[in-house]
Amino acid sequence: MYEAVKYLVHVPDGVYVDGTVGTGGHSEAIGKSLHAKGRLICLDRDPDAVSLSKKRLGFLGNRVSVIRTSYANLDNILKELNIKEIDGVFLDLGMSSFQLERSGRGFSFTRNEPLDMRMDPDDEFNAADLVNNLSLKELEKVLRDYGEENRAKLIARAIVSARIKEPIKTSLQLALLVKSVFPSSAHPKPRHPATKTFQALRIAVNRELENLETFLNKAPSLIAERGRLVVLSYHSLEDRLVKQAMSRWERACICPPDFPQCVCGKVPLFRRLFKKGLKPSLSEVEENPSSRSAVLRAAERI
Repeated sequence: MYEAVKYLVHVPDGVYVDGTVGTGGHSEAIGKSLHAKGRLICLDRDPDAVSLSKKRLGFLGNRVSVIRTSYANLDNILKELNIKEIDGVFLDLGMSSFQLERSGRGFSFTRNEPLDMRMDPDDEFNAADLVNNLSLKELEKVLRDYGEENRAKLIARAIVSARIKEPIKTSLQLALLVKSVFPSSAHPKPRHPATKTFQALRIAVNRELENLETFLNKAPSLIAERGRLVVLSYHSLEDRLVKQAMSRWERACICPPDFPQCVCGKVPLFRRLFKKGLKPSLSEVEENPSSRSAVLRAAERI
């Protein structure tokens, strides 16, 4: 959804952040929207993404900084760069095509790769560690809480039973195991039966919800007046956090309704640019099927 850029860049000479640069597609569009004094800061935990993006964004010269770190660490990065406020932050919380198709880290259930799923290869544990070491109840909780998987208990049982015979080491091994739990008629097409399981493990390994919550707690203090936050989410867990934060920022007084006057002193921090999240158009989904679940939300600092 490249229209996200039009909601983000409102001061072409401002300072903008792409917190999830990936292979640089959105950053390239942001960079081309900036004027001569505009500056772009790009962050990503994945060293391959950083390397690819540095090359792709070379046209911006010294107006771009590509840094290997999590967007949850944005406040510290801005201090290091001596930047007090920014004019906009963009987050695309989905997987890049590179990670799915060429990273070799087992993000895709259609490939036979090591079951890793770490966006940062230096992180302590990977998906295979979880699959082979968590207890039955812990596995079930991960699948239910992070994947919203209705068959979490059945899948967890199948995993625990299978790993007794041999460790589950590859993405294809896990995908086939999950698929075996589902009757052929029990899962909607074109979604693969292992979709939610892979989502849950990826979220757990990379602490994605924790990082998003950390960032949302920091964002109001980092964004300048009239600055904007634009977020693309791909599943309800992330979208719910973003929606709740933006709604909370937009509210003024939170005193009980029977109070004669406000004593909390709370003032609105942001205004949402549109109340409901925007979905991709039919033509966009046809061009990029992975965008079908995307939801775009945007808010402006008051």
